[in-house]
Amino acid sequence: MSSVSRRRSALAAAALAAALAVTTAACGPEDGGGDTGARPSASAPTGSAPGGIDLGDIRLPDELPAALKDFDPEKWKNGEWRNWDRDRWLREAKDFVNPVIEGLWDPGRMKDAEENDRRVDDGAVDDGSGGAGDEGVTDPEPRPRRAQPVEAPYRESAPAVGKVFMDTPKGAMVCSGTVVKDPNNPGRSNLVATAGHCVHAGKNGGWFRNIVFVPSYNDAALGAAELERASREEVAPHGVYWATWTQTTDHWIANGAETGGAGASQDFAVLHVEPEEEGGASLEETVGAAVEVDFGTPAVSSLPSVTAHGYPAAPPFDGLTMHTCTDRPGRLTLGPSESTMYRIGCTMTGGSSGGGWFAQGPSGGSVLVSVTSIGTLDHTWLAGPRLGDEAEDVLKAVSGKYAGGR
Repeated sequence: MSSVSRRRSALAAAALAAALAVTTAACGPEDGGGDTGARPSASAPTGSAPGGIDLGDIRLPDELPAALKDFDPEKWKNGEWRNWDRDRWLREAKDFVNPVIEGLWDPGRMKDAEENDRRVDDGAVDDGSGGAGDEGVTDPEPRPRRAQPVEAPYRESAPAVGKVFMDTPKGAMVCSGTVVKDPNNPGRSNLVATAGHCVHAGKNGGWFRNIVFVPSYNDAALGAAELERASREEVAPHGVYWATWTQTTDHWIANGAETGGAGASQDFAVLHVEPEEEGGASLEETVGAAVEVDFGTPAVSSLPSVTAHGYPAAPPFDGLTMHTCTDRPGRLTLGPSESTMYRIGCTMTGGSSGGGWFAQGPSGGSVLVSVTSIGTLDHTWLAGPRLGDEAEDVLKAVSGKYAGGR
């Protein structure tokens, strides 16, 4: 699995002293992409859990990547993060750095962010004729299920669900995410599950920037005109949570692409987040919920139905309100290098990427069995990875990084 690391250099410390006196948003070659080079293992992340260096309206992790030798927090705050120069981005993208810039994601910027989705055409679908059991099989295409609005307030109907925002070379983008349980911090999770393409561009790019999670975004399901006048509390009732760490799978980083579904079968990521305004309870305690992740890759025969949640942002949706689809999953195989995925009929569009797929667990409660990865150009179905060992390694690595703390 891909890891992220932070190491403060002497030059970064000097810069601190001076300051005091992801059709898809994942980037293709035309966006300055290229191979990111060596990728550390998610099972053995380097660096230490960040405690944060406070510079007023910008807060840094206490360790920065070695690649950011000339990192200047003042320039970053003033817009240096917008520099997606090919060589520089790829050099820096081997590591993940996400300084907290207070107020960057204001209601207007959130509202204007565009969808980050990945679509495939029929030519990308394997016929699945040679498979056995649940592997290597493609079932008949499901009937489209019209996405339904989730009942507001979302804090009551779907408290673990929210929107993920990120800056990419193509601009501000959105995905969806879910608060999930942290095995090393029971009852106090700060972990969010989403899609890998919501945090990393795949084989032709690197980590995105300014990644945040907003649980119960637009809690009252306000329309566009109402949202123009809404307060920050109405838009982000629990506040804005910045990713202090994120990891995705090696498979996504090595294979993920803008079109065709490459890398989709392991298109999974986990964020560790902290509130923009420091202090207070954990994310799980704040929203009142966190969902267990089922890494057992349940057979489709054992899943009578799954329910996907997300914030679809491409027409006919506007990304402002949460929607859901429920369907019995089938199987989808995109090719010999991709393991078989789950597929459901659903008309949700881009922006729903990364949103959780929920099924009934053994104890009767909901468990997360997948996240939205890809859909079709005509928005008739969605597919998500079956979460197995690779995805579990990602969550365990992020959880282990913060074991016994926030």
